[in-house]
Amino acid sequence: MSKILYPLAKETINNEDINALIEWLKRDPRLTKGDLTVEFEKKWSEYIGTKYAVFCNSGSSANLLMAYAHKCSAPRNMKVIVPSVGWVTTIAPFMQFGFKTIMVGADEKTFGIDLDELEKVCIDQSPAAVIFVQVLGVPHYRDKIIELSQKYNFTILEDACAALGAEYSDGKKVGTVGKMSSFSFYFGHQLSTIEGGMVNTDDFEAYQMLLMLRSHGWGKDLERAVYHNLVETHNVDDFHKPFTFFVPGFNLRATDLQAFLGLRQVEKALWVANRRNENHLRYAKNLQGHLQFQDWSEGKPVSISFGALAKSTEQRTQIVNALVEAGIETRIFSAGNLGRHPFWVAEYGEFKHEFSDRIHSCGFFVPNYPELTSAEVDHISSIILGTL
Repeated sequence: MSKILYPLAKETINNEDINALIEWLKRDPRLTKGDLTVEFEKKWSEYIGTKYAVFCNSGSSANLLMAYAHKCSAPRNMKVIVPSVGWVTTIAPFMQFGFKTIMVGADEKTFGIDLDELEKVCIDQSPAAVIFVQVLGVPHYRDKIIELSQKYNFTILEDACAALGAEYSDGKKVGTVGKMSSFSFYFGHQLSTIEGGMVNTDDFEAYQMLLMLRSHGWGKDLERAVYHNLVETHNVDDFHKPFTFFVPGFNLRATDLQAFLGLRQVEKALWVANRRNENHLRYAKNLQGHLQFQDWSEGKPVSISFGALAKSTEQRTQIVNALVEAGIETRIFSAGNLGRHPFWVAEYGEFKHEFSDRIHSCGFFVPNYPELTSAEVDHISSIILGTL
């Protein structure tokens, strides 16, 4: 196997960040969740364009919080639509919390949830919620899914974990579509806090619930008026107040150490988004007419890797072999069709969908990170084109 010259991802935490972190650590700061977490949440909500944000320990935990906060909102039923293309922890929390999860296939243009198929399922099943993925940082059909949510009375939950910085054509960022939206700050994503995640929302009640669920179910992080109301409602005395649990929560908190890094990451978020977008568009220009890839007519894509579909599994094998030989790291497109993975098959049987299966059988990733130059994008593209 050739030495990897072009990895799929590079660390976004650079030497300047590390040196700043070292100097901060020398001041003997609080490392667990504290004021820096609150500051990071404020900066992130401002960047995305929502009123509130809740920092947690991973993007998967962000989805977990969204799922349980939705359950706590007393939905009219326990049915939720989930996508076939995304990540396991887009779906798993709903299965774990006892929802009836109904899978819908992928759209042939954006690779997000197929909205025509979604409407048919809404007519048949009347779900109370739909979670959709902004696949690989390519904006999905916002106006149409909002229209469907109003028509069929379902709550939109948005998984934007791999889409940090992506925008719609009107400049509004991905992560502002759903009642709640999730983001991931994992290594290899657009921005990193080592591990980490965020839930954004404009809904005050959802925000308060997320704060409690993140931290054991207690009320210490709540708005003061909300906290005092809960204390009075449940007749809690001052001695017991700090350790009274109002809902069955988790411990999904991140740390101020991560928040320190997060604040620095937000400062370079625009540069990162623009560079990833430039690389994405250059790949598309180079490979147009040779491979299939996502349509971004809805807005500005900001991808963690550039994803494409070969014409067949055999052609993908040829491309992958050539990339590996040239020292270019690659992998399957996300997780392919999640309905073909054992976790889903064991519960519901295999989910068959023509285009989702095509992504599963023919899809692959190539590198996209801010430091990747135009010449390097052209070189990687030439390796692919040389196999066709």
